Amino acid sequence: MPKLLRPLTLLALLASLLLSACVDEQTLREFEAALQTEAAAQITQEAALNAPPPTRTPLPPTRVPATRPASAGGATNPATQTWTVMLYQNADDEVLEQDIFIDLNEAERVGSSERVKIVAQIDRFVGGFRGDGNWSSTRRYFVTQDDNLFRTGSQLISEGEVNMADGETLVDFIKWAVANYPADKYALILSDHGMGWPGGWNDPTAQGRGADNVPIARAFGDLLYLNELDRSLARALSETGIGQFELIGFDACLMAHLEVFAAVAPYARYAVASQEIEPGLGWAYTGFLSELAGNPGMDGRELATAIVNTYIVADQRILDDEARADFTGRRVSIEAVVRATAANVTLSAIDLAELPAVLQALDTFAVAAGKVSQKEVARARTYAQSFQSIFGEGVPPSYIDLAHFAALTVEATGDATLRQAVQGLLGAMRTAIVAEVSGPERPGAYGISIYFPNSQLFRNPLAGYESYTSVARRFAEGSLWDDFLAAHYTGQQLSRTLTLPTPAPDVTLISPGAGAITLTPLQASARTATAQQPVRLSTTATGDNIGFVYLFVGYYDQQRNAILFADQDFIEGDDTRVMDGVAYPVWNGPQVAIDFEWEPTLFAINDGTRTVQALLNPESYGATAEEATFSTEGYYVFGENGDRRYAKIIWGNDGSLRAIFGFIGTADEPGAPSQIAIRPGDRFILINTWYDIASDDYFITEGETLTFGETPVTWTTIPAPPGLYNVGFIVEDLDGNFAEAYVDVEVR
Repeated sequence: MPKLLRPLTLLALLASLLLSACVDEQTLREFEAALQTEAAAQITQEAALNAPPPTRTPLPPTRVPATRPASAGGATNPATQTWTVMLYQNADDEVLEQDIFIDLNEAERVGSSERVKIVAQIDRFVGGFRGDGNWSSTRRYFVTQDDNLFRTGSQLISEGEVNMADGETLVDFIKWAVANYPADKYALILSDHGMGWPGGWNDPTAQGRGADNVPIARAFGDLLYLNELDRSLARALSETGIGQFELIGFDACLMAHLEVFAAVAPYARYAVASQEIEPGLGWAYTGFLSELAGNPGMDGRELATAIVNTYIVADQRILDDEARADFTGRRVSIEAVVRATAANVTLSAIDLAELPAVLQALDTFAVAAGKVSQKEVARARTYAQSFQSIFGEGVPPSYIDLAHFAALTVEATGDATLRQAVQGLLGAMRTAIVAEVSGPERPGAYGISIYFPNSQLFRNPLAGYESYTSVARRFAEGSLWDDFLAAHYTGQQLSRTLTLPTPAPDVTLISPGAGAITLTPLQASARTATAQQPVRLSTTATGDNIGFVYLFVGYYDQQRNAILFADQDFIEGDDTRVMDGVAYPVWNGPQVAIDFEWEPTLFAINDGTRTVQALLNPESYGATAEEATFSTEGYYVFGENGDRRYAKIIWGNDGSLRAIFGFIGTADEPGAPSQIAIRPGDRFILINTWYDIASDDYFITEGETLTFGETPVTWTTIPAPPGLYNVGFIVEDLDGNFAEAYVDVEVR
């Protein structure tokens, strides 16, 4: 079983910083006692595999400061307390339609009761999942008890068609729910694609760039951007008079950003969100709603904890035999599905009353980080635990774990003042994060992400300073982080009054992570290679900002006068360092000898009926070569209707397919991601990437097509076909820039 709940989480990271500093014995004893207390409070996940979900011992209620308004209603007696849970479910998307539809049916397995009312507004997609009569409108339901996961049995209240990406639609739903189902406490759960600090919630009926016409809308169109969500929640609470929600949840990808929590903090006591892409099955609605129905006297902290603790392990699509077979397409054990699904999940619950302390600690950290070497700050950004990018493969990941990044800055600099600031930040985050889970493939995920783009993204008005400060406006106005980014990329003194003119391209920027990396001419032991005679490649890189080094193999296509990208792989560093499970290379510069023996082999994907050569791109560096992960780009084609979507296959280094992520955009601007549930008959069209020699430019073409069936899709090695290859090394600096050295080798 995967260990989803890591026993020490943030405390373990804080302990590593304390133990590396000069602290007295009493401090260590007190800290050790805190570790033991938290460890004793953890709940084993295996028990959650049995349905119905176990009843958990209620946590002590969290005191709400007097300055924060009550949730609603005025009732304070847990014995009579009532709830209304609002499900805002935008299933108007082919990838998510069935997943969100079944989430609604999971809620039906609990249904409403006298003290817990559940209401839903769900918008379905035209031409996707055909279950339950294949309706594609927007419906409002009063959720009633029904055990069928594939047919809606709730009371239909109304039907029509609305734009779920419009804040007005959300406001109207909240007002309707409060007016018709008043309660003492309210929870709002929003489901759809998430994009992190930009927001999310796209809809095919949306037109134009949205109410605010922010720069990022030029790329992604009309979404429910974060500033519009902020404004809509303010209006909904003002017009309903409920004060604030007890809980706001984002059953969506990438939404556990500090920027997002800051936006919703005025409107709720607790929030739940994921730092990474969520699996298609979403939250375990039967699991946590069963706990709420069994104990309606709980508060938002207990409900948030129940959502986190039931995630994956208590999901009915895993526990129910019929639903599990439908979800996986084959007969697989509960344990196997949990293990595979939970590998890279994250979910965290935040006490929003503690967010001001986190923001204050972030400011202290930003000031301290602004006074150390910005090259080392860039190094920490490069190697911090990162999450899926919505901005494409051409730039380094920009969504990083705040705690892991902060700890890496201390390791990189050794600065005492910075260490103290990081300890304060981790302490504040520890108080704010009331529950957190993360899979073994996200060891550096602690519950809160932050945006730290490279210089290319920062200067881009669609993804950088201009959009960031307008979309994540509440966070930008309430913290120094955007000012820190401006100082980092301009070399100016950090201050709260540091404001860059927009658009950002008009500003003179520096790139602390960039390095003037040079490579000596590539040396090859031979200009021909066979399976029995590999070629040794060597060069020397000079520069002190080396981030990653990759092997590149390209195949010359004489007819196209172009080079096909055939293979890319990590080159291991002079040493490998690990910070809380996240590995990164160490280069003993400024001169780094790069030496690699290339055996003329490539990679291919087998779908059970045929094997086709394919490019595997480096995805995440591993503590050993065997622990690295890779990805393959292509177009996912849905067998039921032929629709397709830009997607990535994520591979383990053991040949296994870990997941497929689909995106709402293109390869250049992928946008919001989500995990695709593979169905027999679905296809995957490989994307081939080429370098055109005559034009000195790149282009892509569609390659071979794979078909998913009963046999798991895997990758394997194959001999490189005879021909002329361009092989060499790509050296990436800490800002995502490249230096290259190649040589031609003929494979016989």
